[in-house]
Amino acid sequence: MKLILMRHAKSDWHDPLQDDHDRPLNRRGRESAPKIGRWLRDMGHTPDLILCSTAKRTRETRALLGFDDTPTVDLDALYLADANMILAQATGAGAQTVMVVGHNPGMAEAASLAVATPPVHPDFHRYPTAACTVIDAPGPLPGRALAFLVPRDL
Repeated sequence: MKLILMRHAKSDWHDPLQDDHDRPLNRRGRESAPKIGRWLRDMGHTPDLILCSTAKRTRETRALLGFDDTPTVDLDALYLADANMILAQATGAGAQTVMVVGHNPGMAEAASLAVATPPVHPDFHRYPTAACTVIDAPGPLPGRALAFLVPRDL
């Protein structure tokens, strides 16, 4: 199994009274998500299935990745999910390459738990917006980190 763990792109905080679940992406987020999608395709990391939180910012991130033909399941269980929930949903999905688009702190914790050795990158443990880890897990987790990227790396 290949696992792709991505935190949603940068969200818009212009309205502090807006419900968190309904928060959209900001301009920077709308620019960075397609870059991550192109990078994943260029590196040969195309998901067979995408699991996505139901929050507006995660669904917008997923839509901008450019995997329009990839089956997607929006799951309430992934909204602000902890690492164990994220990894349980991903490993139970039954696809060869599963991508999860979710939130911190759960996504950062899931990425840390899913790899035997963390990637050497100053942002891995912080897992900023649109951070993405690709993990090779031919058996049970933890697996091997194949790549880690944040938008400013592109």
